[in-house]
Amino acid sequence: MLLAWSTAFAAEIGGTPPDGARAVDERIAGGRWLLWESGGRPVSMACHTAPLAGAARIAPVYTPPELRGRGYAGAVTAAVSRSVRARGTREVLLFTDLANPTSNALYRRLGYRPVEDQLVLEFGWG
Repeated sequence: MLLAWSTAFAAEIGGTPPDGARAVDERIAGGRWLLWESGGRPVSMACHTAPLAGAARIAPVYTPPELRGRGYAGAVTAAVSRSVRARGTREVLLFTDLANPTSNALYRRLGYRPVEDQLVLEFGWG
């Protein structure tokens, strides 16, 4: 399920899907995945990278489309953020699409603040 949800997340943002189950397994083994449940079933997920130089990044955060709008993503993001900080990580980072007012408002409510804008350019050769 985590691989399927990670792949769906990547497709939605136009990103690169995980490189097979191994990438997911490594995060599971490292205790970096968090599932949010409702009624005994998983409804949302969030993960974080291994801390590097005192910082970890939250990614991905995903809720299947049919379950959105119920606060699951906010709950799981808050929980994984607390978990990262409880492990002693000084900085918790996440990237968001400026065109998505819902996620931007959510992250501000959770205490995140904008630091910088980034632009990704891809060039096709060939």
